[in-house]
Amino acid sequence: MNKTTLVIGASEKEERYSNMAVKLLVKYQHKVFAIGSKTGKIGEIEIVIGQPKLDNIHTITLYLSKQYQKEYYDYILSLKPQRIIFNPGTENEALEILAKEHNVNAIDACTLVLLKTGQY
Repeated sequence: MNKTTLVIGASEKEERYSNMAVKLLVKYQHKVFAIGSKTGKIGEIEIVIGQPKLDNIHTITLYLSKQYQKEYYDYILSLKPQRIIFNPGTENEALEILAKEHNVNAIDACTLVLLKTGQY
């Protein structure tokens, strides 16, 4: 099943896990949107800045440390995702609590591992 995914913290740098995640999500045929601190591209996926209007986001996967997430709280919740994945280093209890209050499944996990093990 295709799960439209928003990657927040995307980077063109190939050594970054966010970059690897975008590529693997595409490989597994998920529709992907990417937000980063700079515009660019990962393969065919445009990296945009800001908080674009998006619909039908199933999963938001975070590659943004806790200190930079607060400005995205309202945006993330407004997208009404079914799930937020807090990748290693992005864990944030405050956002996890907010997510659960809005009936959003919040998990501490690695997107790459979830994809490769068929748990995504």
